[in-house]
Amino acid sequence: MTDASTEQVRSEPVSGRAAAGKATAAHGGGDLQMRSLTKRFGTFTAVDDLDLVIPQGSFFALLGPSGCGKTTTLRMVAGLEEPTAGTISIGAEDITATRPYKRPVNTVFQSYALFPHLDIFENVAFGLRRRGSKNIKQQVNEALELVELAQMGRRKPGQLSGGQQQRVALARAIVNRPSVLLLDEPLGALDLKLRRQMQIELKRIQTEVGLTFVHVTHDQEEAMTMADTIAVMNQGRIEQMGGPTDLYENPTTTFVANFLGQSNLVRAKVTSRGSDVLEVEAEGQAFTLPARRSFSDSDEIWFGVRPEKLSIGQGDAAEGLRGVITDTSFIGVSTQYLVRLPWGQEITAVRQNDGAPILRPGEQVTLTWDPRHAFALDASQDAHAGEDFGEGELLGSKG
Repeated sequence: MTDASTEQVRSEPVSGRAAAGKATAAHGGGDLQMRSLTKRFGTFTAVDDLDLVIPQGSFFALLGPSGCGKTTTLRMVAGLEEPTAGTISIGAEDITATRPYKRPVNTVFQSYALFPHLDIFENVAFGLRRRGSKNIKQQVNEALELVELAQMGRRKPGQLSGGQQQRVALARAIVNRPSVLLLDEPLGALDLKLRRQMQIELKRIQTEVGLTFVHVTHDQEEAMTMADTIAVMNQGRIEQMGGPTDLYENPTTTFVANFLGQSNLVRAKVTSRGSDVLEVEAEGQAFTLPARRSFSDSDEIWFGVRPEKLSIGQGDAAEGLRGVITDTSFIGVSTQYLVRLPWGQEITAVRQNDGAPILRPGEQVTLTWDPRHAFALDASQDAHAGEDFGEGELLGSKG
């Protein structure tokens, strides 16, 4: 959320959800900053010289496969792991050596960790009571209203659904008015339908309270649905960072191209570089793409197109690829085709189910695309990097 957005929250009347939003936003804190942050476990480097600034009031996601360093980063911010090197600060306050309970940070884990013997009201009030806060009833009621559980304060956790318990855990964290709220795979224990509902709810809540959310996940759809900014991590480093649309449409490495959804990568050679257009050749065929969508200075490249950007037909085209369908998978809203090209490589095309006849294996087809949707990556990178880790629900993603 921008500073202007935060000011808008602060100017709202102090009642109900607006009160919770105003109270939290007013707590302040500043940007979360990590400088040269490193964590080693013996000879293994989990986080490698990380420099990252997360703007105050933003919904930020650390996205990557297991072992990439995202959870270790979150634990260092929370104070649960001590950095090997580097600093962590919130605004002007260096919290690198600050005890976890003294940091203006709260964490929501995948396991809700609710007290089963306490009702929902007392679960949310627990931290406030330990700090000797005033107006506990008002603060708890405002937090429960924010997560739409105002009428369930006297129920026990065992009487709630998984999604409702997750909301209680969120209310318990928000009511403490932290500068930064850390979410460690918070939706992982929920089924798919409920997880998608909670994605929308988390984004709504973050927008209303206006504090910094740092969300750690391996699920691409989850990150892209909720976050303003995503940092894709790989082997302890940030591979690429940006908004969801920019990351998906403009991957700068093969890891990002394959981890966020799926990409068709064909080896090609640059034949001409213009200020606006790049001309390339692949297996004797010429193609073009915008120069700004080339992320390689080498003449040897991977020519990339996302599966859903391909049009699949049975006629000739001036610029396209001819092949044979080897597999057809009907997946409801769309049909996914595997197409073998003349030199043996198989690529994927996805077509929305708009009533057109479904094509069958063995049929000859022509794949075409808008040149503006193609991109170029350095051919020295592994074309399959990131493929084995795809676990989200993005169109064309694996697994």
